[in-house]
Amino acid sequence: MENYFEKIKESLKKLISIPSVQGEPKENMPFGEGVYNALNFTLSLAESLGFKTVNYDNYIGEAVYGDGEEEMAILCHLDVVPVGKESDWTYPPFSATEADGKIYGRGATDDKGPAIVCLYCMKALKDEGFLPKKKIKLIFGCNEESGWGCINHYNKVAKMPEFGFSPDADFPVIYAEKGIIHVKFLFDKGGVEDIRGGEAVNMVCDKCEAVAEYFPDVAKKYGVKLSESGKLLTVGRTAHGSTPEKGVNAIEIMLNYLTETNLTDDKIKKYLFLDELSLKEISDETGKLTLSPNVIRMENDKIAVIADIRFPATKTSDEILEKLNFAPYEILSLQKPLYNDKNSFLIRTLSEIYNEVTGENKEPIAIGGGTYARALKLGAGFGPETEDFKIHQPNEFVSEENLKLQFTIYKKAIKKLSE
Repeated sequence: MENYFEKIKESLKKLISIPSVQGEPKENMPFGEGVYNALNFTLSLAESLGFKTVNYDNYIGEAVYGDGEEEMAILCHLDVVPVGKESDWTYPPFSATEADGKIYGRGATDDKGPAIVCLYCMKALKDEGFLPKKKIKLIFGCNEESGWGCINHYNKVAKMPEFGFSPDADFPVIYAEKGIIHVKFLFDKGGVEDIRGGEAVNMVCDKCEAVAEYFPDVAKKYGVKLSESGKLLTVGRTAHGSTPEKGVNAIEIMLNYLTETNLTDDKIKKYLFLDELSLKEISDETGKLTLSPNVIRMENDKIAVIADIRFPATKTSDEILEKLNFAPYEILSLQKPLYNDKNSFLIRTLSEIYNEVTGENKEPIAIGGGTYARALKLGAGFGPETEDFKIHQPNEFVSEENLKLQFTIYKKAIKKLSE
């Protein structure tokens, strides 16, 4: 580990410093210049470490280790969510600042850290003379946070391995992931001239602005302020869309004001925040349904609200969609749940490796987040989180301790699964 640790940190800091939030498409840059730069940096690094690489039209790329007929995938992503309010960051979000044994920056954990660590794990195994019986494909996606266009492209131009893992979740190992629906609802605008809030559908909205009549007493009641431009302004706290309870939704604060002053349709608050239909009571062993309306804007003289819905893994999307008839809606994306047998070879092996390294005795878990693991016939989310790494929040970080844990665990997992 010591031979590679400083190189891991150095490479990761360089990758974090590339602001790979999805941007406007350009020629040969389907997800914008930042993501393009992150992909090319990572593929160049992999080549310098002695691996064959493939760039699939700047949508997605891979580093290949071994020549076996059977293949396994390690699925990472290089794109990151927006940074939110930079003033909420202790260190600039793309500075990759080292402090207190941590590296701070957007993507440090989600998911640039694991991508770099897994690459150096392959390098370490290669240096040791290990010859995998399976062809290992370390795949670097570029559109995980906002649509999976990279995976769709890969499936068109290449063949996805049937099994593997995605280091883009939690330890000990993920046996199930909730289904995910991103859906846009349309409501009457009422007395609202304009409204805008939220940067990404999978991030709790931390700032919302509206142009509407100002009632000082009601505004004071709900913490609504006037911006320098005279717009109504509410401020919340962002969080990952799969755990909205960890954030404070600025859209909800704004709707409290707009509803009480009869400036907008009360359906928005009633159905999307007060859960009039008890959608959040739908549950199974993988947890309860979560509903997080994270983006709001004016669209063709209507108020459009985009919600992130995560539904239990044993339920179907049809069961959820049939309950959404309270307003016109459009499905923007839909990912089916992932559900594996806890005793399958993959889940059992990864669980044993984690417990062996840590000395713990933890069972596989289910999550509300969605990973590339569901792009595989048999796939699992596997680390790297063991605590609150603030993914999708200000001050995202990875600790040196966690990087070392990742290296030890992922190296063992790659070797074991490819033997």
